[in-house]
Amino acid sequence: MKSLNSRPYLYFFAPLLIIILLYFYAERWLRATLLYLSSAAWARRLMTSFAPAWYVASRFVAGETIADAMRVTGQLNQRGMLATLDFLGESVTDPIEAGAARDEILDLLDAIYRHRVGAGVSLKLSQLGVKIDPQLALDNMRCILRQAARRRQFVRMDMEESTLVDTTLEIFRALNEDYGFENTGVVIQSYLYRSEVDVQNLIAKGASVRLCKGAYMEPPEIAYPDKKDTDANFVRLMEMLLGPQARETGVRAAIATHDETMIDATTTFAQQTDLPRDAFELQMLFGVRRELQERLVSRGYKVRIYVPYGTAWYPYLMRRLAERPANLWFFISNFFRR
Repeated sequence: MKSLNSRPYLYFFAPLLIIILLYFYAERWLRATLLYLSSAAWARRLMTSFAPAWYVASRFVAGETIADAMRVTGQLNQRGMLATLDFLGESVTDPIEAGAARDEILDLLDAIYRHRVGAGVSLKLSQLGVKIDPQLALDNMRCILRQAARRRQFVRMDMEESTLVDTTLEIFRALNEDYGFENTGVVIQSYLYRSEVDVQNLIAKGASVRLCKGAYMEPPEIAYPDKKDTDANFVRLMEMLLGPQARETGVRAAIATHDETMIDATTTFAQQTDLPRDAFELQMLFGVRRELQERLVSRGYKVRIYVPYGTAWYPYLMRRLAERPANLWFFISNFFRR
């Protein structure tokens, strides 16, 4: 391995050392720092120009092409897991760029169909131009769902920062009028105070919902600042999504977490309410808690892995570290692993 005494390596590790110190000082401030770095242009230039950084990121990202995504999905399918594929990118400011993302997702759907892999697609509306014009994102989504509906493929809209929640749900409802909920779903974040009402409304419609904790930095006026409160709300929302009303309306629930306490709460609730193990999904990120993924599959649960690919891997990686700061150990240990 090359010497770490050279200046480029020092520049690379300096931000990481700062982050590690922050981790031992306060996890909340660590999350804030990681989220800042995810959008900092100087940090992105530094990391993406440093070749070993991609080696580390490849633990969490399938690769840069659709072919890479197909290869990883095939491997997951062989291990008894499904996938949801995400072409990385967000917050575009150019309609042409939004159109290019739409076309890539159409190609991705085509590849899933041709390769006959067990996978759906996840995407961000900001990648399709919602911050330019919500109508642009809606038109792009309709184009994507027309193709998905013809082939009975599934597309889920990821939830982004709180300022986009209302717009995302409005677009979701508009798409439901055209295509129903059979081929599309949405995400709800348990750290937002509003999420219980949103879940109630989605259950009434029989929607497909992925529940996660949330990975953006939000003010305490709209989001729980403490993890214990986010966790408590996660359990409440999970029980709603797996509860009797949700079963009656045909809700398809996906519980997305790596927190074993949350997973145990989910599986215990399902057992206590006689919900079959294949009646809901447990979703996890590619490269995180692999041994736990395998264990859940061996117990008969339906496990779906969120598999990102593309060149815009840096902001994704930093937000994953912010979401679960313990992932920093994966980042550093993989650098030194031969």
